[in-house]
Amino acid sequence: MSVTPTPEPTAPVLRMEAVRKSFGASPVLRHVDLEVAPHTVTALIGASGSGKSTLLRCANLLEEIDDGAIWLEGEEITDPRADADAVRRRIGVVFQAYNLFPHLTVLQNITLAPRRVHGLSRPRAEAEARELLERLGLGAKADEYPDRLSGGQQQRAAIVRALAVRPRLLLLDEITAALDPELVGEVLGLVREVKEEGMTMVIATHEMAFAREVADQVCFLDAGVVLERGTPEEVFGAPREERTQRFLRRIVAAGRL
Repeated sequence: MSVTPTPEPTAPVLRMEAVRKSFGASPVLRHVDLEVAPHTVTALIGASGSGKSTLLRCANLLEEIDDGAIWLEGEEITDPRADADAVRRRIGVVFQAYNLFPHLTVLQNITLAPRRVHGLSRPRAEAEARELLERLGLGAKADEYPDRLSGGQQQRAAIVRALAVRPRLLLLDEITAALDPELVGEVLGLVREVKEEGMTMVIATHEMAFAREVADQVCFLDAGVVLERGTPEEVFGAPREERTQRFLRRIVAAGRL
């Protein structure tokens, strides 16, 4: 089983145009434009509160935008006539919290959506889930309950659960933020493997060295605006904007790049 479907090679998997989002009187996203090409990784970086998580939630229609438009593989998903549930079936999301059901085993957590939402039979869903778990280093944990797993293993299981529905796009929101430092590496290692499979991903992260290594495109958000974008070499090596430069100087001073 391949974890990655093959979208049209010429069209962006995700496109945002002039997206705005406010919570009450507080603007969170201001005129955001973004394109994510197939089989690429886009890293969203920036200070806390810059709009990274809100951008991901808008991309998955968990938040309704105030203005602008979002397209998934050429379909305008913010059109009022769009089926939000059908859209979400094509997007995998992993949040900071693992959100695994504690009363279900790892295997049951992973097969729940393929069976209930996508209509797979139990034998097929379980076979595909076990194959994914084996390939991604969790085969021995299939029948364990989440509270028997380390934080890193739980987060890896959450990523496998997102992959089990064969998403066209995978959104990862600060997936290492709740982990002890020694567990961060195993989760980021799994993301590297998923990238090698060709999965299209958008990652909000504070792990600058990882973003520099794994991303094809880096977007620096500041006060709800994509202030700077480019390759990792461009953004980390030769940032143009003074605000980006100040942000990265603080990151370097903290030893995180």
